[in-house]
Amino acid sequence: MDKVYRSAEQALDGIVKDGQTIGVGGFGLCGIPEALIRALRDSGVRGLTCVSNNAGVDGAGLGQLLETRQVRKMVSSYVGENKEFERQYLAGELEVEFTPQGTLAEKLRAGGAGIPAFYTRTGVGTIVAEGKEIRHFDGHDYVLERAIVPDVSLVHAWKADRSGNLIFRKTARNFNPNVAMAGRVTVVEVEHLVEVGDLEPDEIHLPGIFVHRIVVNANPEKRIEQRTTRSA
Repeated sequence: MDKVYRSAEQALDGIVKDGQTIGVGGFGLCGIPEALIRALRDSGVRGLTCVSNNAGVDGAGLGQLLETRQVRKMVSSYVGENKEFERQYLAGELEVEFTPQGTLAEKLRAGGAGIPAFYTRTGVGTIVAEGKEIRHFDGHDYVLERAIVPDVSLVHAWKADRSGNLIFRKTARNFNPNVAMAGRVTVVEVEHLVEVGDLEPDEIHLPGIFVHRIVVNANPEKRIEQRTTRSA
């Protein structure tokens, strides 16, 4: 089955709507689906809940959706690089659900595995646990966390075949496999597209069963958040 679309805009056509929960892969600006985020911005959908490790930076990544006020709520574990995020949050214009990074990864993994909830010690005794069920196991308290299943997931991979079997590259793998697994509909932006059968089975990181649509972005910008240099 050929899942390839000609453009990011076509890949999102008919599946993104106002008020959805959108899962977005990446860590900082590493491994983000740049073209898909731009297409989501240009689609004009509003009232979104975005689930991502972070909210990008001003003018890049999910920061673009914050600037256009398309995001109603962020579910994230780190947002420290985005001034517009800070401004909207402090002004009461943006709802934020801070989530420990490992818990966020497990929420997405559990969503993709069909596990509705799980217990973890992370966050017990903090505001993270407020309003949530607490159970006692083997001498310790655990907080019940619900899985996350986004309506649409947008992810980045290095290489894919036309059936959606994916290979990620180094640290750009980060949250992308979990986000891809969790989405009810998953759209993948890839740098290299090959024919079915060209990928070595042992090299595949995520099988195509989790992928619904593919778009090629052969030359992503791959911005660096903070560049630090020193004299020789």
